[in-house]
Amino acid sequence: MNRILLLFLVVFVGQVCAQDSIIPLWPKNRIPNRIASEEVEEHKHNGILRISTVQEPSIEVYLPSKSNATGEAVLIFPGGGYGILAYDWEGTDIAKFLNGKGIAGIVVKYRLPSDISQKNKHEVPLIDAQRAMRLVRSNAARFHLDTKKIGILGFSAGGHLASTLGTQFGKKVYDPFDAIDNENARPDFMALGYPVITFGDKTHRGSKMNLIGDKPTQEMVDRYSSEKNVTEHTPPTFLFHASDDTGVPVENSLLFYSALNEKGVSATLFVYPNGGHGFSLALKDPFLKGWSDQLVQWISNLN
Repeated sequence: MNRILLLFLVVFVGQVCAQDSIIPLWPKNRIPNRIASEEVEEHKHNGILRISTVQEPSIEVYLPSKSNATGEAVLIFPGGGYGILAYDWEGTDIAKFLNGKGIAGIVVKYRLPSDISQKNKHEVPLIDAQRAMRLVRSNAARFHLDTKKIGILGFSAGGHLASTLGTQFGKKVYDPFDAIDNENARPDFMALGYPVITFGDKTHRGSKMNLIGDKPTQEMVDRYSSEKNVTEHTPPTFLFHASDDTGVPVENSLLFYSALNEKGVSATLFVYPNGGHGFSLALKDPFLKGWSDQLVQWISNLN
C-alpha cells in the first residue's frame, strides 16, 4: 500500500510541476482586444503539433538544472504563417535544446489574428509578445534569470512577430493594468530563423494577409515591415536562412541585416545554400544543424 501511495504522489507532483510551467499571459477576463465568441482553440497532431485559434495565450517555461543554468533565457515564437503555431517543431523542441545548453527556453503561445474573436487583430500578436517579455522579466527571480540576458527567437511568421517586438517594444498597443506592465518589453537580444520581415515585394503572402488583410494601406504595410522600423535601440540580432527558401525568400533576412547595419546595430547572419523553409533544428542535415550551436556561442559572447 505504501508503495502505491508513493507512486501516486510521484505522479501527482509531476503533474503539478508540469501545470506550473504553463503560465497565462493575462487574467482570463482581462485579455486585451478580445471579443466574446464561440471560437475555440484547436490542437492537431500530424507529425507536428499544430495549434490554431488560440484563445488563452500563455508561456510554457522550460528551465535547466540550477547547476547548469547560465541565467540566460530565450522566449520562443513558433511559426505558422499567423494561421497556426508549429508548437513543438519550432517551440518546445527548441526550448529543450536550449535547456541542454543551460539556457531557459520559454515557448510563447500567442494569439493568431482573428476577425471573429478579436478587434484590431493586427495588434494582437504584438500585444501578447510585449506581455510575454514583461511577464518573464517580472518572474526573473523565480526562474533564476539575469534580467539583462533575456532574449527572443522566432521562426518564419514567429520571426516576423519577434522582429516586430524587437523594433516596436516601446509602442503602446494596450493599456497597462498591473505591475507586470511596468517591466521593460525590450529583448536583450534577438534571433530570427528564416523570418518573414518585409510586407513588400518579397513577403510571405499568407502571413501578410492573415495579419493585415489582402488590401492593406501603405501605412499598414510600412508599420509591419520590420526592416523599416529598425532604430539604434533595436537589440543585437542573429539571423539564419537558407538560400533555396521558396516560402520566405532569403531577401527577408538580407533586408533586415542591411537595416541593422545602417543603424549601427550588431548583426550576425548565416545564409545556408540548402535547407528550404521550416527546417527547425535540422538534425538530419550535418551542415545546416550547426545554426543552433552557432546561436548558443553567439549568445554566450554578448556583452
